[in-house]
Amino acid sequence: MTEKYKIYLTEETKNRLIDDAELFEFFKSDGKVNLNSFLKELIVNYFEQYREDGDELIRSMADDIASVKSLKPKDARDIAGKIIRNYINNREPSSGRSSVITLTVSGESYGIIKIIENNALMESSLSGYLKDMFLSYLSIPRSKREEIIFADTYRSIDRAIDTCRLLSFTSGSGEYHAVVEPYMTVISKDEQCSYLLCRDPRTRKYHSYRISRLSNVFITSDTFVRDESAAEELRARGMRSPHSVMPAVHAVIRMTEHGRQMYKVIVKNRPAVTSVEGDLYHFDWPELQLVDYFKRFGKDAIAVSPRSLRSKLRNYYEVSLEAYGGTVKRDRK
Repeated sequence: MTEKYKIYLTEETKNRLIDDAELFEFFKSDGKVNLNSFLKELIVNYFEQYREDGDELIRSMADDIASVKSLKPKDARDIAGKIIRNYINNREPSSGRSSVITLTVSGESYGIIKIIENNALMESSLSGYLKDMFLSYLSIPRSKREEIIFADTYRSIDRAIDTCRLLSFTSGSGEYHAVVEPYMTVISKDEQCSYLLCRDPRTRKYHSYRISRLSNVFITSDTFVRDESAAEELRARGMRSPHSVMPAVHAVIRMTEHGRQMYKVIVKNRPAVTSVEGDLYHFDWPELQLVDYFKRFGKDAIAVSPRSLRSKLRNYYEVSLEAYGGTVKRDRK
């Protein structure tokens, strides 16, 4: 069963929701942000918490109001509900451009919408109820919002850590499959996103994976013995940067003057420099993170070594050029 609903929001609220959908990588096949898919996940994973928090607040306020002896408990609860709806939930600014989104629900999200319509609206419309839910969600710190959107993944990771069970998963795009010893989750200060810190049971190498990019998360029946020295090492690296947990390569990047200025101002996920020789910058950092960081620099940061890093960056620019209809000149470097 599928139904569509009109939800009225301010432009600011809509844009903040789009920002989260983009951060958590809800995309359509054409690369555009899939706000509808994101909102369905938000509704399914946040409804119970939102409802329970709201009921608890109403009960607490009703108890305080009912302490006035002339009021009956039901009247106190009604007053508390009105105060919350009119003064607490109404967080959107009264001014500003309004916007409307069309929410298409099916499956589990359809069921939640029907529960809301049948049991939770009181004096509010469905649009008003969902608007208040979205605003409540946006008032939560971003790292906690990620836990809401990827609730099932977090529960599986926490259980695997608590029971010392190997964890299996694939990337969201299906590029890789991994089976790891999970140790802990940490928050990246730069991104405000959480990472799983773990160890490969075969190679004994440490790895970090962004939790929002994991799919098909499965707790295996295989157990592992928790290594406290490994846990301490992962904790220390995670405090510096989750990215530093991954195996490092020694890389040399030649930067122009403009590239050096970019390196100074682009601080998000910036790799730590090991040494500098003129225009050559040396890094001991995970290769994947070097690719993600320096692919924004273009001709102002050229990978000299290792060959694998140079090849990955070159391939990124070749694919981009071909997408714009350009012709790539191949060489053997």
